[in-house]
Amino acid sequence: MMGVPDRIHIVGASGSGTTSLAAELAGRYGHRHLDTDDFYWRRTDPPFREKRPPEERLASLRTTFQEAKRWVLAGSLCGWGDPLIPEFELVVFLLVPTPVRLARLRAREIERYGRQAIAPGGALHEAHVEFLEWAGRYDTGDPEMRSRAMHEAWLAALPCSVVRLEGDVSIVEQRERIWAG
Repeated sequence: MMGVPDRIHIVGASGSGTTSLAAELAGRYGHRHLDTDDFYWRRTDPPFREKRPPEERLASLRTTFQEAKRWVLAGSLCGWGDPLIPEFELVVFLLVPTPVRLARLRAREIERYGRQAIAPGGALHEAHVEFLEWAGRYDTGDPEMRSRAMHEAWLAALPCSVVRLEGDVSIVEQRERIWAG
């Protein structure tokens, strides 16, 4: 499709919808859907327990970028993925209110692990609570953590186009706003 960049990165807080929007854009425009979590974390059970070394993440992403000429990458790679910034043609920044994000994350965790696993006394309860507390600090966190301050500073230095999408809106409306802006 003419006018749609080949290399799109969608970034935002956990629970902001980066994965959902990336999947929509990839499916609609024929891009490969990629997620930074697949490169950042080793496969473990339960998932998201062991990080890959930054060099390994970068090498894997570079290889994937070469294999897939058109892609949409969801998630944050600020800091560790900065050498890949020249690859981006468009960056979309999603800003969704914290209560909405946290509700989405709770629902996702229940779907992913089951209500009993994350409930008090459940095998994953502590990790679930720590994750939600971490995600809840996004708007107030300092630039050294995955936070709005970190993302804002990172976005300000990008050489490519950046589209900011604010609010809890449908994927269809997000898609329309990207191409309108």
